[in-house]
Amino acid sequence: MSILSKSFLLLLQLVLLVVFTSPCTAMDRRRDQFIKEPGHYIVAVPISYPGIGEGFAAIGVNANAHDSYTDYAAFALAGDFEGFGAVATDIHLIEKRLIAEVAAQKLSKAAIFSYNTRGMNNHKDDYNIIELDDIEATIARLTGAFNQRMFEVQALMVKQSAHASALRNRDGSLIQDTRDSASVEYDFLMLGTQLDWTDDYQDPRKGLRYDLSYWAGDNKGAGSPEYYQLEHNLTAYVPIGRISTWAFNYFQSDSIVTQKGDTDFASVEKRMGLDCASLPPAGRLQCENAVNNNLAHNHYGTAASMGGPSRLRSYPEGRYKGAHTVFYGTELRWNLTEEFKPFDIGIAKDIRTGVQLSAFWETASVADDKNKLGDIWRDSYGLGIRLVMTSGIVFRAEYADGDEGAELVVFFNYPWEGY
Repeated sequence: MSILSKSFLLLLQLVLLVVFTSPCTAMDRRRDQFIKEPGHYIVAVPISYPGIGEGFAAIGVNANAHDSYTDYAAFALAGDFEGFGAVATDIHLIEKRLIAEVAAQKLSKAAIFSYNTRGMNNHKDDYNIIELDDIEATIARLTGAFNQRMFEVQALMVKQSAHASALRNRDGSLIQDTRDSASVEYDFLMLGTQLDWTDDYQDPRKGLRYDLSYWAGDNKGAGSPEYYQLEHNLTAYVPIGRISTWAFNYFQSDSIVTQKGDTDFASVEKRMGLDCASLPPAGRLQCENAVNNNLAHNHYGTAASMGGPSRLRSYPEGRYKGAHTVFYGTELRWNLTEEFKPFDIGIAKDIRTGVQLSAFWETASVADDKNKLGDIWRDSYGLGIRLVMTSGIVFRAEYADGDEGAELVVFFNYPWEGY
């Protein structure tokens, strides 16, 4: 573990000690946790998602629609990714007690980065691009909420399918056509619980939040492994002054394989629609790396990856993958205002409750062998600005830098949260 990581761990332990030994034995919410203030957004914007691609998005949101708690959203995408989707959240089957969420998306085109090796011992330019088509996903979630959402239990069901159509190198040149590959179908069931001992569910400023989740996967493809994931997510919020906070996050994700998948190179290669031996040396090596990554997944499983807008923000989505992940993050959230300011400009209607500046530092380690977890760490740090809304949306723009350069992150909602 790096010196910075050890220092952060000691600081987190000190923060938890102070919080748990505080004379305060109860945490009062500073406002109602179920809000019906209506709002809407209709926007068309260019988007850039490092690790996925660039394009254009048209998005419509109707928050707290028809004097209810329910939010509806729909989107259409064009560019490196093409398709559409819709979601409905906060559907109160039993008011303030049993809450449902449903979502669906269908993409005709997308791409993901596939790095030449898993873990953290690879270079930022050592990747290929796997093109996908026929990507579909449906999601359903049930949440039981108790005591003003201070305790929740959740069940999340995800059904996904995708087909790989081509393997390209990082400059877009075709390595091999894979249209004859088998489609991949996989389902997930997540069971989780959240203890939220904070002053506010949507915008906490003091207290503790702990999530424990169990993910069981059912990959229907031949030769796939059977495994499950356990994830721990702990965040401590220390108040700074009257309206600001200093947040500390610890996250751990582990894949536990109960039955290994196919670990024969030739059969996995065939299933992926590849023929590495037919390629020239450079293409053959890239092809073999793609197969070896699949073999590693079949042997070890895959835990939560690092990179993207939530964790290790200066790296692209899915930058580091492996069977085991550990993450530490700290973030100063400096609220410039605390307000209740309605606005309506036609395409956007909501209530702004605050303008926030952020400064953050994050570090993570990923490995297939748990004994090697922590041998290599990658850091990310940066600054950002946010608009906090009554509807529950947090708009954020951040400049994140790290070992492999900088990224501009423009995204929704707070980092480190949600699944």
